[in-house]
Amino acid sequence: MVNISKSAQKHFSQLLIKQKKGTNIRVFVSYPGTPIAKCGVSFCYPEEITTQDVKFEYDSFAVYVDQSSMFYLKDSVIDIVVENCNTQLTLMAPYAKKYTLNKDIALHKRVESFLNSKINPQLSAHGGKVHLVNITQSGYVTLKFFGGCNGCSMIGYTLKEGIERQLLIEFPELKGVYDTTAHHKGNHSYY
Repeated sequence: MVNISKSAQKHFSQLLIKQKKGTNIRVFVSYPGTPIAKCGVSFCYPEEITTQDVKFEYDSFAVYVDQSSMFYLKDSVIDIVVENCNTQLTLMAPYAKKYTLNKDIALHKRVESFLNSKINPQLSAHGGKVHLVNITQSGYVTLKFFGGCNGCSMIGYTLKEGIERQLLIEFPELKGVYDTTAHHKGNHSYY
């Protein structure tokens, strides 16, 4: 549920009066469950409503949230904050960046999300990152390294002890990890 303060409801009502009839509010999360998650509020026009949306009714408008974002917007609060004659709309969503493992999402997407939320923040400390290339039918993950990881002399250790170990714990259906990177040692390489 998205909780909207009375002052924020009044603000939305005033904005919606100026929009075409049937316009409501959409609350969304971009890159949910990752360190770069961003929440937002926008107008929601009737033609943009889908069967995947959850509708929340308020006095003079409705709020739509995509079903896949519901967990990330749990306990969220939209409010108006007034400071020194400035008025600002705030959206606090404590679960927006929380990593969750949704079993209903395809394995490829879950592994990709895990890499982006758990592995890449660690690799970025060395100027590197990893991308998911494929998951084979036999359960092997193929990865490609970029930045400081490309050509790094510690890549074998990072692959097996860092990434593979975590992936096999998180996804027991996987069998292992392969590196498909054409490594070239250079100034960009971390070690």
